[in-house]
Amino acid sequence: MRRIAIVGAGQAGLHLALALLAADYDVTLLTDRTAQQVRAGRVMSSQMMFGPARRLERAAGLNLWDATAPGATSLRVTVWDPPGKAALTFTGRFDEPPHSVDQRVKMAGWLGLYEARGGRVRYGPVSSDTLPALAAGHDLTIVASGRGDLTRLFARNPLYCPFDRPQRTLACVYVRGVAAPADHPDPQVRTNVVAGAGEVFVMPALTTGGPCDIVLFEALPGGPFDCWHDQPSPGGCVARALDLLRTHAPGEYELCKDAVPTDAGATLYGAITPTVRHPVAEVAPGTYVLGMADTVVTNDPITGQGSNNAARSAAAYLEAILERGGAPFDPEWMRAAFAVFWRHARQVTEFTNLMLEPPPQHIHRLLAAAAEHPAVAHRFVNGYADPADYHGWLMTAADADAYLATAGS
Repeated sequence: MRRIAIVGAGQAGLHLALALLAADYDVTLLTDRTAQQVRAGRVMSSQMMFGPARRLERAAGLNLWDATAPGATSLRVTVWDPPGKAALTFTGRFDEPPHSVDQRVKMAGWLGLYEARGGRVRYGPVSSDTLPALAAGHDLTIVASGRGDLTRLFARNPLYCPFDRPQRTLACVYVRGVAAPADHPDPQVRTNVVAGAGEVFVMPALTTGGPCDIVLFEALPGGPFDCWHDQPSPGGCVARALDLLRTHAPGEYELCKDAVPTDAGATLYGAITPTVRHPVAEVAPGTYVLGMADTVVTNDPITGQGSNNAARSAAAYLEAILERGGAPFDPEWMRAAFAVFWRHARQVTEFTNLMLEPPPQHIHRLLAAAAEHPAVAHRFVNGYADPADYHGWLMTAADADAYLATAGS
């Protein structure tokens, strides 16, 4: 029986560990927190799982919250330019409703499931000093921990790293009390693009105490949303968020004005430098480890792709491992396994990086067309499920203009 170690018990690591366990591999999962500690901790992300990623979870038997997590039926985009005045708005329905499960719920649930099925867990930190011995004792060691010093073992790939610093500062709070728009009572994701300030996303979710909403600020550095450095308490975060919405996105403020935080761990603050790294690291002479998901492909959450990338990475690596049989997991195989995932992740990365830049004129034209033509709105909204589609019509001015001509805009 082949021995595989997975460092990190997040979306990617747990998905892969559970799938390998089901395929009768000898799996050791390494994490620094128990399921109880995860559930009692702070929120970890603003995850939104789109249809294709949910299908991967369903295929692995990991769709434990399909009946309880609210599925979003549509995405509404509003551009506030100047701030406080809606310049355009449109709504598109999702072909497959995405949903969001608080990772405190999801990771604790999956970790408990893994242990209940007999999976081996080693609790405690893993460092660059201890990783060589771990890798030497297993046929394959995979690093699925997107934070900390382990990521620095994987060399940055300058070909796909246009940024050397964060392009947004982030503030996220889980809340209850958000109202639905009068014209759309069903669960909905709302994107507010505020000129000179950044973006605010409001999305339905399931948290430890039941259904809620997530409010995520993506602040342009130096702009009016860039005001979270003191990391206020959940109550303070909600109060500040409402002040900002009242001024910059008053329509969203009216829906959120009665919001209250869900719990004492309901906030998350930070900033992410988008980075792509080489997937293989030599941790000792002749000893290699493989990075997966956001260990090696880290995107800003502005396009909501992180958890989806993780699910795709787990599925790609699982298939590569199963196909490998008894052959060695050498560096060439590692790079080939990553290349399968990268075919998707590269398109996600390029789309996400485009959304972080000041929007070029063809993006303005596409958004204006979406406000006038439901077919354009529908295609834009559903591209989030698989950003590969954007590469045929959104990424360049020439493609956008050719598409708009055929869309009758």
